[in-house]
Amino acid sequence: MTDLRKIIIDGHEVEVDGAMTLIQACEEAGIEVPRFCYHERLSIAGNCRMCLVEVVGGPPKPAASCAMQVRDLRPGPEGQPPVVKTNSPMVKKAREGVMEFLLINHPLDCPICDQGGECDLQDQAMAYGMADSRYTEIKRASTDLDLGPLVATTMTRCISCTRCVRFTTEVAGITQMGQTGRGEDSEITSYLNETLDSNLQGNIIDLCPVGALTSKPYAFTARPWELTKTETIDVMDALGSNIRVDTKGREVMRILPRNHDGVNEEWISDKTRFVWDGLRRQRLDTPYIRENGKLRKASWPEALTAAANAIKGKKIAGLIGDLVSVEAAFALKQLVTGLGGNVECRVDNARLPAGNRSGYVGTATIEDIDSAKFIQLIGTNPRDEAPVLNARIRRAWANGAQVGLVGEAADLTYDYAHVGTDRAALAGLLGQKHGAVLDAPSIIIVGQGALREADGAAVLAAAMQLAEETKSKLMVLHTAASRVGAMDIGAVTTGGLTAAIDGADVIYNLGADEVEIDAGAFVIYQGSHGDRGAHRADIILPGAAYTEENGLFVNTEGRPQLAMRAGFAPGEAKENWAILRALSAELDATLGYDSLAQLRQVLVAEVPHLAQIDKVAENEWTAEPADKLGDATFKNAVADFYLTNPIARASSLMAELSANAKSRGHKVAAE
Repeated sequence: MTDLRKIIIDGHEVEVDGAMTLIQACEEAGIEVPRFCYHERLSIAGNCRMCLVEVVGGPPKPAASCAMQVRDLRPGPEGQPPVVKTNSPMVKKAREGVMEFLLINHPLDCPICDQGGECDLQDQAMAYGMADSRYTEIKRASTDLDLGPLVATTMTRCISCTRCVRFTTEVAGITQMGQTGRGEDSEITSYLNETLDSNLQGNIIDLCPVGALTSKPYAFTARPWELTKTETIDVMDALGSNIRVDTKGREVMRILPRNHDGVNEEWISDKTRFVWDGLRRQRLDTPYIRENGKLRKASWPEALTAAANAIKGKKIAGLIGDLVSVEAAFALKQLVTGLGGNVECRVDNARLPAGNRSGYVGTATIEDIDSAKFIQLIGTNPRDEAPVLNARIRRAWANGAQVGLVGEAADLTYDYAHVGTDRAALAGLLGQKHGAVLDAPSIIIVGQGALREADGAAVLAAAMQLAEETKSKLMVLHTAASRVGAMDIGAVTTGGLTAAIDGADVIYNLGADEVEIDAGAFVIYQGSHGDRGAHRADIILPGAAYTEENGLFVNTEGRPQLAMRAGFAPGEAKENWAILRALSAELDATLGYDSLAQLRQVLVAEVPHLAQIDKVAENEWTAEPADKLGDATFKNAVADFYLTNPIARASSLMAELSANAKSRGHKVAAE
């Protein structure tokens, strides 16, 4: 039950939850309170003292608003609501004093600091600081840390807000960072000078309110006011993290998170943040045709004519890769099925049930993890498959949730009960008296590694049976950003991948770089990078990457989200749906739309829930029929976190991170 309290802040009376801190109450009232150490998603440190306010009738000194709750305030002498002032002379003088202390040892690096233009210290020194300084002594210097290839450090600028320490400990679940010493000898450091071992470490760059922690790959390449900012969606995993892509001219300079409480909160994985250098390398920027065993450059009319001639009168199959938007997948499906062919999106052989959304998406939302008391993982390593989702599971665990795992043992950053590694362990969970589980919200999370073997359908049926027995919600954790959307439009063939390409004369490969295609079939590859698919191709049609076209993506919980174009594709590369539309005209099987808007109208008419942008549709529960489980052990879907798709494999930074992970002794293998 909510404990509502009335409080007067700067003359405005507001009613807030008594458990709120004063800084949160001020935000509710629309009043800004400066802060450095406080962050709403981290524990309270109360050590920067910038958020001081005056509590009328309280102690004759300012109070830290981040560390005092509304319920701790005393009412007035006649029972009036407590009064708080955020702009009184006492507060102004206190803030100026705090800012003067913070700037005592801070170097005047603004002209050469990468944080310049988006620095909290700059902004708050201007707004709340003094015009001069009384400090003339020599400034303190600190040794810079080596945290690895992602985060650059200039520790002389550090103001000891400890945000980085609290994030790595509480959210990322690693313990390498801490603060040592007292007084002027205190400093943020890493344990035994270790580099950070986390795939969420880039978030401390955003958290640092000064220029002590900055992005090493982005360093000295652009200033924030030079960049064009585009709000879009990430495709490096199936979580659908909300991101902002910053471009300078045609080049992507950096990728930052956007806040979305229902999906990624305000965190993104390191692969999402730093993969942008892969958008520049190994790009396909012109069509190619293979002649005499060698690829040669061709014009668009020549390549489309050659592709049409290869397709006409032949049995065709279409494959949909992991990074494909719903529109492109829909256009391919319409084109291929219109020619009497098969189309398949389950290119990793996952036994996902066509038409049963509760079977290939589940019934749980990402936010349900926050309130779960029991979480059962089956055949998944969420730390590699969806690092930001794993941080949510860790928070639920820290709040008392119990976690169980059936599958490969791994360091997930939290404790879990390891039930076993094989199908027998899963079968052993069925038919038991689950006791307390029935009385508390619980979630079963099934990974793609659990569904790829021959008995994948039986594993899913067993997981759904377990969900029914324990009254749990089910989440199917995908690894491919395109998979749920492609399943929604019915881009599947009965019998899966093998049945789709069996006997096909021509295979139209739309960005499916994780598939090995046997010799014999004629392969038309459409994609953005010269990866495995392009090496096998007879004709290459260069398409746009995810930052270069507008598109719809449906995340692992079934939430449709719009990705927006941040820049243009290089050379002669075109938008993916437009290539398929042009090819359909060459085949005399013209698709019925001439623009992306028209395509979306046709798409939504066929699959109405895709029009509900940023809404999670409720899926009607339909249990899959039980089948005999095999005796295989579970294998996780992601073998190397940093090299899961063609954009990541084109990135030199991802290659370095992968090599570093191997050298640290992690169980990592190239895909």
